Amino acid sequence: MNFTLIESLHTNKQVYLTYYKRGQCITETGFIQFVDSLGDLFIFIDDVFELKNKMKLSELIDVCLA
Repeated sequence: MNFTLIESLHTNKQVYLTYYKRGQCITETGFIQFVDSLGDLFIFIDDVFELKNKMKLSELIDVCLA
């Protein structure tokens, strides 16, 4: 997952993110803007509303390139 996040960050490729939020498993499409593996944080911009979402890496279930 880390490799896919970094690849998406540097190549600006779209990704599918699957993560936990409030006990639910959610999948979204977006672009990675920032990754801080030591701080357990990443920021992505969702494809639908183009909003910045700050999330914990520990909540992430799966990442794959779109």
